[in-house]
Amino acid sequence: MNDLAAHLRACARRKPTAKTERLIVRFKHKRDYRACRKHLAAKGVHPVKAYSALRMLCYHADRQADKSRLRAHPRVVFVERDRKAKAHGSVSIQSVRIPWNISRVQAPKTWIPANKGKGVKVGIVDTGIARHPDLRIAGGVNTLGGKSFADDNGHGTHVAGIAAAIGTKRIFGAAPSVKLYAVKVLDASGEGFVSDIVEGIEWCLSRGIQVMNMSFGLSNNSQALRAAIRRARRKGAIMVASAGNDGPSNLAIDYPARYPETIAVAATERNNKIASFSSRGRGIDLAAPGVNIYSTWLGGKYAYESGTSMSSPHVTGGAALLKAIRPCSAAGDIIRRLKASAKPIETKRSAGNGLLQIAKAAKSYTGQR
Repeated sequence: MNDLAAHLRACARRKPTAKTERLIVRFKHKRDYRACRKHLAAKGVHPVKAYSALRMLCYHADRQADKSRLRAHPRVVFVERDRKAKAHGSVSIQSVRIPWNISRVQAPKTWIPANKGKGVKVGIVDTGIARHPDLRIAGGVNTLGGKSFADDNGHGTHVAGIAAAIGTKRIFGAAPSVKLYAVKVLDASGEGFVSDIVEGIEWCLSRGIQVMNMSFGLSNNSQALRAAIRRARRKGAIMVASAGNDGPSNLAIDYPARYPETIAVAATERNNKIASFSSRGRGIDLAAPGVNIYSTWLGGKYAYESGTSMSSPHVTGGAALLKAIRPCSAAGDIIRRLKASAKPIETKRSAGNGLLQIAKAAKSYTGQR
């Protein structure tokens, strides 16, 4: 243990400076996680984030320090820089109670009296959610160091409206009766460190949140984020992620959508064609509307926004509706039904199984209640 703690201490710094970076380390054994955390604390080094269940520490490290021995240590799973993810959306500020996009994915057809997603907990892992007459927020968390989970960007509020707007003033979302939680992991510019996102996912799991929407992306793999998402999936959570806005040139979708544990969602236009900006590549599961989507915004207002960020919450709402119909259904069963009921459009690499069709998926439960 002494050599492992020594390698950590060699590059760790007490405070952030222009010469430091945030580093994430995952240990193979919980005893090493605990011992190293205790050893660093004795030297005045306290982690930025600490996740006991994942055996991960995030702390400030010298950019120039040699981390090769730490990476190669047999009791370390991985060491990676704590990078920032970015929200997948672009906004254009502009009285229909059920917007075309919500009808397009067949959400209202499932709204029998007993089901609008009631009782299902949905977490919007994003920039937070602002107070709004068309949103009912059950609670939330800010993992960025602040106390408020209120949105200071607009992105999270827009995403939340697509998933769960309650129609009090102007619009309904896909699943109006869910318990909606604001998980603020991205800042006012729509960016957030992986460690902040991991903390948000862990917070959701600790509160039994069953469906999480992640409308953000990284171009490179993060082992820390993958570990958190794999754990969430094992715990039975449904993880929905936007594919990215890089168009057809990249031939690859963003992380976390690229992880097999998530439902990766592409964007369609009103004519059911894939949006020009929607990322293409292996791993896309479903497509949903993502161009000029009208939803809730800051200050009690509404806005049109485009991006795969807007597509993802349609699927999040759809998953919640199926979960409400049959609460005992496993996440894998719900995901399979959503994929199997999709309307094929374009190619697998651009649209996956096709356009989300929630009512068709719900009908597959007939005779199984």
